[in-house]
Amino acid sequence: MSDGPVRIKRFYETVTVEAGDNAFVIALDGHQAKTQTSKPLAASTLPLAQAVANEWGAQGEFIERKSMPLTAILSAAIDCGADDSAQWRQDMLDYLGSDLVSYRAEAPKALVESQSVAWDPYIYFLRSEFDAALVMTTGVMAVSQSDATIASVRRALEGQSAETLFALRTATAITGSAVLSLALWKNYREASDIFDASRIDERFQEERWGEDEEARAREESMRDEFLTVGQFLSLI
Repeated sequence: MSDGPVRIKRFYETVTVEAGDNAFVIALDGHQAKTQTSKPLAASTLPLAQAVANEWGAQGEFIERKSMPLTAILSAAIDCGADDSAQWRQDMLDYLGSDLVSYRAEAPKALVESQSVAWDPYIYFLRSEFDAALVMTTGVMAVSQSDATIASVRRALEGQSAETLFALRTATAITGSAVLSLALWKNYREASDIFDASRIDERFQEERWGEDEEARAREESMRDEFLTVGQFLSLI
């Protein structure tokens, strides 16, 4: 008896995208694909639906879920969206109160300068894109963001789809920064550059103390997930 995970054999031959009611449905041999809670697997845009369909079409003898990251994001957004969209939006706003880019080191000088070079452009981005001015601080002293800043970002997020909000919440959790995830959403810079901006402190520590292999492996996994979220947002 095998102790390994149960592998699901591919049970379909063709994968197509069909236009539904305000959505594009992924179909397997003409039948709607389902999420884990048996909801139709459907995307709000044709490019996203086609990309998800391509993941299903690329499967071999067995379905390998790890090779279907866009499907995983879309499925989670569908299964939880009706109940959790408001919470995902609120999580984004809560992160602004402790956002990575607003908490700066007091020393050493090299780290202070690295943070400034990497993060100041995102402070300017938030102001120009959302009319939201972020208050910065040094050390671990908590700082409150203004009601006007929170309101500006809230307005931008209101009315956004569960797909968008789930992706933004995921990107925020990866980077520790709502500002960086908003920059990803608005294509402010390349996704890889935005992720690198979230790792300034880690790079500084590596330069001083050397690289930790386990930490670097975790980071690479985070990077892959972040880039997938960026791809997902670009397809909506």
